[in-house]
This record gives sequence, structure tokens and C-alpha cells, in this order.
Amino acid sequence: MKRKNAAHSGATDVEVFGWGGDEPLAWLGTAWECADNGRYYEPPVNQEDLIGLLRVGIHHASALHCKLNVLSSTFEPTALLSRAEFKKLAFNYLVTGNGYLAAERNRLGGITAFKNRLAAYMRRASPRAGKDGYFYLRSRVFETADFIPAADVVHLMQPDLVQEVYGIPDYLAGLGSAQLNRSATTFRRRYYDNGSHAGFIIYATDNNINQTDWDNLKSQFKKAQREGNFKNVFLRSPNGDKDGIKLIPISEVAAKDEFLNIKNVTAQDMLTVHRVPPSLMGVVPTAAGGLGDARTAAEVFAANEIGPIQAAFLEANDAAGAEVFRFKPYALAAV
Repeated sequence: MKRKNAAHSGATDVEVFGWGGDEPLAWLGTAWECADNGRYYEPPVNQEDLIGLLRVGIHHASALHCKLNVLSSTFEPTALLSRAEFKKLAFNYLVTGNGYLAAERNRLGGITAFKNRLAAYMRRASPRAGKDGYFYLRSRVFETADFIPAADVVHLMQPDLVQEVYGIPDYLAGLGSAQLNRSATTFRRRYYDNGSHAGFIIYATDNNINQTDWDNLKSQFKKAQREGNFKNVFLRSPNGDKDGIKLIPISEVAAKDEFLNIKNVTAQDMLTVHRVPPSLMGVVPTAAGGLGDARTAAEVFAANEIGPIQAAFLEANDAAGAEVFRFKPYALAAV
């Protein structure tokens, strides 16, 4: 805020400004912005950002792991793909929207197995590179990569509306909520670590308190952090003025922040974008009626969510020319 001297201008000049604008996920956005660097196409969404969000979004991570566990439980190993490799592939597919399998061949050129490749480091080769296939990055700094021919790669991708080079995950609409949920937790944690206050000004006009007492008082306030949280401070001034010391809070965070509301609303957003029933994620019910029958929720979830994902994997059998994927029906144990 800027203020002119009233003695000279006769009025106060107030300037309104803002800071801390929206910071979206690194996003290139359109088909032509799948940048062609002359060697390969860059993904439209930063892969490292998607993976990093998995480690900070509680409900986001829980929903993805729920899908992964149910999907893995229905997979049946085949001669070309083990259960372990499938789980890696499915995890990459759910998190980044892309899944890659690279063929391993014998000396006669026959495929003996498929191995997962990390989606974060797979890049579609550019036509300008003169090769049809994919680069598997070994180092972004030194631009070292292994080339894998297109005939040896099975690429599963969640569809996008603006480009067909890479897939994008279907939960992008919930990224803002996941980031806000994390920010609320981080803010509250720092709030407690810093002494459970947002800061204040001590305004003192009591002449009965000498410098030594002031130094001692400042020392006690500095200790009111971490182990000293909620510590009481005693100050005695026999002939002091009751208004001699005033505590002026800079912001009343404890009373005004919307921590619980933010956590609840953003959690609901993440559950909505992933379409996972709360009863399957270990969410504690807050309503008296609970979360409903978990068995019914699991059966509907398997039919509406897991079934379509299985179908996407089964379509890759045609591209591979062999039975790479095989699933059994999802079934719950009898109780």
C-alpha cells in the first residue's frame, strides 16, 4: 500500500493490489504444443508433477491405490506378462494416463515377454528424428536415451481431446483441490510448529518495567515454539497501567481459517473426480447413517470403473498380436 503525505496533498492515496495468483500444474494444453524438440515430442502434462502429487494428496493417492489393488486382483498372469509387471504397468497408467510395455525377443525375433517401462521417461519419437518408435530417457541432463522400435512397444493411453501422441489422466479436473488440500495441511502444520499463532505485536507503554524485564519477556516469547507451545507467560508490574501492555494480533488464524471446511470439501472433490466409494478407501463416516453397504459399493465400483479399465487393457491384445492381458471377474469373498 502507498500513502501520500496528507500535509502536502490534503488526501490519502490508496493503491489496491494483489499477489499470489493461481499457480496451475505445468500444462502445455493444445495439440501443437506437444512440443517437437526435433528428437521426440514433449508430453502435454509434466509427468514429474503428476507423480509428485501422488505423494502429497492423501485422498488422491488412496483412490488410485484402491483402483490399482482391485484391478491387480482380477489380473491373471499370461505367458507374456507376469503379475508384477502388470501391476507396474497399471500403476503408471492410472497415475500418468500412459502405460508402456516393451517386448523382449529371442534370437529368432519371437516375443518371449513384455516388460514395463516407466511412463515418466518414455517419449514418442519425432518424424524429424527419422525413426518410428520411442525414446526411453536415461538422463534428461545429458539427453541420453535408448531407442525402442514402435513394433516392440505396446502403448496404452487414456484419451485426450486435443492430441493423440500421449494420454492424460482423467483426474486432471481435481488437481486444484488436491493441491489446496495439501496447502491447508502444510499451513496448519507450520501454524503449530511456529507457536500456534500467526504473529502479533506487543505494544508497551509501561515505564515500571525495566530493560532487564523486557529482555526476559522477549526471551520467553521466543521459547514459545515447538516444545514451548501453549506456555503461559507471567508478568508482574505492581504500579503499572492496565493498558501499559497490549497484544495486537496480526491475524487471528485460530478463529478465522477454514481448515476443516477446506479439508472436507477438497476431499469430496477428489473422491468425486476418481469416482471411488468412500467406504472402499478407509474414510471415517461423519454422518450417523455411515457410508452404506461396502459390498454393494464394491460391486458397483467394479462394474462401472474397473470393467472399463480392463476393457482398455484387453484391446491391447490386438495390437500385440497375442494374449498379453487376461482378467477374471471381480468377486468378493462370501461372508
